[in-house]
Amino acid sequence: MAAGLDVGFTEGVFTDAARPHWSGEGARPIRWSAWYPTDDAMAEAPPPEVDVGDGVPAATFRSLPLRRHARLATRAGALPLVLLSHGTGGTVAGLGWLAHRLAARGLVVAGVDHHGNTAREAYRPEGFLCWWERAGDLTRLADHLLADPRFAGRLDANRFHVAGFSLGGHAALALLGAITEVPRFASWAAGQSLGRGPREFPDLADRIAPLLAESPAFRTSWQRQSLCFRDPRIRSALVMAPAPTVRGFTPDSLAAVDVPVLLTVGGADREAPAEAGAGWLHGLIPASRLVPLGADIGHYVFLGECTPEACRAEPAICIDAPGIDRAAIHARVAALALDLFAPAGR
Repeated sequence: MAAGLDVGFTEGVFTDAARPHWSGEGARPIRWSAWYPTDDAMAEAPPPEVDVGDGVPAATFRSLPLRRHARLATRAGALPLVLLSHGTGGTVAGLGWLAHRLAARGLVVAGVDHHGNTAREAYRPEGFLCWWERAGDLTRLADHLLADPRFAGRLDANRFHVAGFSLGGHAALALLGAITEVPRFASWAAGQSLGRGPREFPDLADRIAPLLAESPAFRTSWQRQSLCFRDPRIRSALVMAPAPTVRGFTPDSLAAVDVPVLLTVGGADREAPAEAGAGWLHGLIPASRLVPLGADIGHYVFLGECTPEACRAEPAICIDAPGIDRAAIHARVAALALDLFAPAGR
C-alpha cells in the first residue's frame, strides 16, 4: 500500500428521491465529503471548514494539508473505499484525522453529514430519533461515488468498508445487517441514567408522540426502524466508542454479522461506556475484536485535534485527561484501521 501521498478533498450534495426531507418538502439531502490520494500538485488548498464536528464551532480542529478538487492519483488499480459516519450532532469533518491518514495511504474515504443530525444544517428531532436512516445515507453515497466521473472505475467494489464514531457506530453495524428495535432500546434505557435526550434535544423522548401524529415523513421512517439495511459490499467495520443506541439491536442480528468488526473505546468514556456499548457488542458479534484504548481515555478523543482557541472555548470536547496525547491515539487507531481495511499484501 502506498505511503506519503498527498490528500485530495472534494464535497457535494445530492438527494435520495426514495426518502423525504424531514420537512416533508422535497427529497432527503445527502451532503458528502471525500478524501483520497492524489498526485495533482496544482490543485488548490481548501478554504476553512464551515462546521467541523459534534456541534462545535468553525475552526475548532487543526487544519490538515489538503488539495481541493484534485484529481485522483494516477496509480494503477482500483482503490478501497471507506465510508464514514459521524457522531450525534456532528459532521464528518470531525473524523478528518482518520480520513486524512487513510487517504495518504492510498484509500478513498467518504462520509455523509446526516440530515437533521448534523451541525451543517439546522438540527431536527427526527434526525436524532431515526438512527437507521444513516445506513441508507452511506449506501446511497457508495452508489453515487461509483457513478461519479471522478471516481467511476477507480473503486474496488470488493473492498468497501465502514467506520463510525459514537452514533456513527450504529450506522456502521446497521450496514452489516444489525436490526434495530426501538422498544428494546427503550426497555434497556429505562434502567439507566440517560435522561430524556442528548444536549441538543434534552426532551427528545417526548417528541416521538407529537411527531407520529403530525409528520408523515417521521411516521414513514419510524415504520422502517426494523428493516435490514445490510449492504453486502461492506467487508469490515471499525466501530469507535459506539453510542448506547446499539442496545436496540437484536442479539440474533448481531450474532449473524459475518465480517470482521473492530471495536475500540476508552476506559473513561462517560457518553458511551464500554460495558454499555463496545463490550456488550463484542460478546455478541462472533467476528469482533475489542481494543481498549486506556483507562483515562474519554469519548471525544475520537474527534480531531483542537486549536488553542477551541481548547479554551470547548474544554469538554477538546481537552483530554493529563498525559493523553490525542495525536498519538489517532495514529494508533488509524494504524488499526489500515490493518483492517488494507492489510499488507493487498
